[in-house]
Amino acid sequence: MNASLADEQLAATVPRKVIWRLIPFMFLLFVLNIINRVNVSFARLQMLPELELSEKVFGFGAGIFFIGYFLFQIPSNLILNRMGARLWIAGIVITWGLVSSSMMFIRDEWSFYVLRFLLGIAEAGFFPGMILYLTYWIPATERARATACFMAAAATAGAIGGPISGALMQYLDRVAGFSGWQWMFFLEGLPTVVMGFVVMFWLTDRPEMAGWLHPEERRWLSAQMDRESQHRQQQHGLTLMTTLANWRVWMLALLYFLLAAAVTGFVYFLPQRVQAKFPDYKLVYIGLLSAIPFVVAIISMVLSGAHSDRTGERRWHVAVPAFLSAVGWALSVYFENRWLVLGAFSLAAAGMYSSFGPFWSLPNSFLSGTAAAAGIALINSVGNLGGFVAPNILSQHKAATNSFSGGMLAMSVTMLMAGGLAICCRHDRTTDKDQI
Repeated sequence: MNASLADEQLAATVPRKVIWRLIPFMFLLFVLNIINRVNVSFARLQMLPELELSEKVFGFGAGIFFIGYFLFQIPSNLILNRMGARLWIAGIVITWGLVSSSMMFIRDEWSFYVLRFLLGIAEAGFFPGMILYLTYWIPATERARATACFMAAAATAGAIGGPISGALMQYLDRVAGFSGWQWMFFLEGLPTVVMGFVVMFWLTDRPEMAGWLHPEERRWLSAQMDRESQHRQQQHGLTLMTTLANWRVWMLALLYFLLAAAVTGFVYFLPQRVQAKFPDYKLVYIGLLSAIPFVVAIISMVLSGAHSDRTGERRWHVAVPAFLSAVGWALSVYFENRWLVLGAFSLAAAGMYSSFGPFWSLPNSFLSGTAAAAGIALINSVGNLGGFVAPNILSQHKAATNSFSGGMLAMSVTMLMAGGLAICCRHDRTTDKDQI
């Protein structure tokens, strides 16, 4: 067999093998990550009246997570890039699992603030670390689909986390003297701690160290990823400092800020909005109904990521879903029928989540090495400050007007702005498919 034919066969088989090895495991970790982050949205249904906490306290506590999240992402990614993902990610996962379980001990607004802030610090390095990790393993031509499959975990967490949280809160309430929301925090944090130890045995730092690949597969993948990294370095030549000052990085950070604001506002307040539309339903059924928009989002984001890879196009795969999400947000305000409102929520969720896979292919098209570690962390950390803003906008407006309508229309405008900004991302078909 000649060398070129062998390379073609390896190009067809190795990425698929890597994806099946890494993505399902990373997917599971991300599901736990999102559940531990947003289960507070279900806890609020019992916790706020029991502890006599206000809507403003909840909005600030939900959002302060992202301040801790913001502060530690760049240092975390730089450490991961230097020491490897296996041990660093394991430590992150174990730590956030312990903090998440500890939230059962919330007693007042200050303990709520402190634990949410600590959870943000603990989780800070996970998501940007995983996005960086994909650049070590997944060729650019496969990355949007792989990223979309990984990020489908966020929607999956909403789909399964709601029913699980609702059931735990309903059926374990007052068992051994603890409230249902306390049991929920405790039991949903424990699997994360266990998975943190599994990380040490499952993740491999770099392709050249992968004993689960054949020698010729390791050589091909290492050479392919090195070529892509060198290409990005030659094309853009970004260092750590120039990355932090690069206008393209900050443009993506602003775009991600808008996307993260809308997604966070959606996730943290969906259970309450569903309960308001279905007041006669038990908590376990509120959880099941809340899962419907996320099921729709899972399907749409995988299809969008696959189509983006197949066509090599990125910016319109971010913009169009953002515009559709804006429509969904607006319709959820104006519809009266509760099932139509649930349909509008599903459209909003599908649009928001479908944009993520193609979005994360954009920074990976021009960042490599230390620049990628810093740039991805900067985009994610600054972008996720939107997660601090949105809960406060929604809770403050709810407290002032006893209605979510104004805040939800603000999220619609946010997604319109995100779609417009995505169109401004310059698209160029190069080896990495996209440039900004």
